Amino acid sequence: MDELTSEELARYGRNVILPGIGKLGQEKLKRARVLIVGLGGLGSPVAMYLCAAGVGTLGLADMDVIEEHNLQRQVLHDTLGIERKKVDSAKERLANLNPHCRLVIHETGVRPDNVLEILAQYDLVVDGTDNFPTRYLMNDAAYMLNKPLVYGSLFQYEGQVTVFEAYKDGPCYRCLFPEVPEPGTVPNCSEAGILGALCGVIGSLQAMEALKFIVGLGEPLSGQMLTVASLAGRFQKMHIKKDPKCPLCGTHPRIISIEASNYEFECTLNREDHLVTEGLPYEVEAETVADWLKSGEVLLLDVRESYEVDICRLEGSVHIPMGELPERFQQIPKNKTVVVYCHHGGRSLYMTNFLREKGWDNATNLMGGIEGWARKIDPSMRRY
Repeated sequence: MDELTSEELARYGRNVILPGIGKLGQEKLKRARVLIVGLGGLGSPVAMYLCAAGVGTLGLADMDVIEEHNLQRQVLHDTLGIERKKVDSAKERLANLNPHCRLVIHETGVRPDNVLEILAQYDLVVDGTDNFPTRYLMNDAAYMLNKPLVYGSLFQYEGQVTVFEAYKDGPCYRCLFPEVPEPGTVPNCSEAGILGALCGVIGSLQAMEALKFIVGLGEPLSGQMLTVASLAGRFQKMHIKKDPKCPLCGTHPRIISIEASNYEFECTLNREDHLVTEGLPYEVEAETVADWLKSGEVLLLDVRESYEVDICRLEGSVHIPMGELPERFQQIPKNKTVVVYCHHGGRSLYMTNFLREKGWDNATNLMGGIEGWARKIDPSMRRY
């Protein structure tokens, strides 16, 4: 039933009296089906504002569970929900916020084998992801299915928002960044940090763009990127254009279907190939490193930044930040096993590969980084 009930009219009254929305606009919201991929820092404000505004159906896609460090910015969840599935936590919170909203959970997230089936069920997709492979996957699927994609991204104190409508001859994400970046080349929020309040700003802007699109209100950020520099208090819009050489939506597209090989996940680095090699493996578990340390024939190489080392470190480590290693790798001995580590294992895996290519076959990566060490070996270690 598309007409608003008397209870819904009372609930959404402050929307209905707005010029440009009215009763008809609120009924458009009630009919709308929006998929939110990622229920973290961006997905939290997006989900809450769209639910509160009266969007009729919200799809919630996320395969993660809540961890304590999420709560600094992921306001959809709470302390009691730690280790609970994010989709379950979100569904409960949103159902209490607005019982008129139909909530559909996708607890496996979006993957190459299900993304087209999931996105086809919705009118609009909001990107709340925190990893590049899923972001590219959603961009490609949205284009193939003629779905608008509300994009948002964060880095430390800065953020970006736009709406990709490549099927209407606008740009897509690959027009700006054609290929998935190599692992370790772009730090994620667990490595670079993120200001929680900025998640609220960017997520709210994404929710606003979704509402504008559904109702047909104002000027959407299609073909325009809004950048937010929070420390300077500066909002700036720039025009972005379709790239005729884009591998997805260009004149001669190379990507014409969803193939898993187009979306190499961040911490893989062809990991399946590397783990079964002769000699020293590319990665080792924390328990193995703990055993090796007892023999004393191991060098621990910390490639994190100095401010991270100030929080916690493995005793006896040599510290060479990732950005300095290409100039200083000759300082590393070849007569010991070198265990490279960072926060979660992404940057260090990339630098392990770098050392191997330079002839340091004695280099291996600490799987899970110092965070994994704290979980498995030393629970008393300070975590961040």
